[in-house]
Amino acid sequence: MNSQNQAKLRRGIAAAGTAAVARNGYVTAIDALLATGWLRPERVEDWRRCRVPYLERVMVASLPKISTAMRIFRSWAESEGMRPSETVYVSWTRDRRRLRFSKSGDPGIERAYRTHWLPPKANGLSGED
Repeated sequence: MNSQNQAKLRRGIAAAGTAAVARNGYVTAIDALLATGWLRPERVEDWRRCRVPYLERVMVASLPKISTAMRIFRSWAESEGMRPSETVYVSWTRDRRRLRFSKSGDPGIERAYRTHWLPPKANGLSGED
């Protein structure tokens, strides 16, 4: 991916991340990937309903491009001072099985997908010392 495309990807992920935090109070890798256009909401629903074996299967980008987007997403979240919070994703089916994100099932890749990013804690507003 050339530097011009990476810069465009970075801007799109940052805008989507900012909007997701404003809307939900956190941002997910799915929010970032939806912003790329490589993942469609209806395909996320198919995955959540276990109609596909893993989320990467329904993305319309190569694994190297997806990896680049995930690195950009994490880098953006960290540069904003966001706090990582691992979340369990379970299916929308009766058995509520754990969902798989990646083709490989690598634990590090799976963790990156399921990590939600929360805004930095506000200083002095919590009443705690």
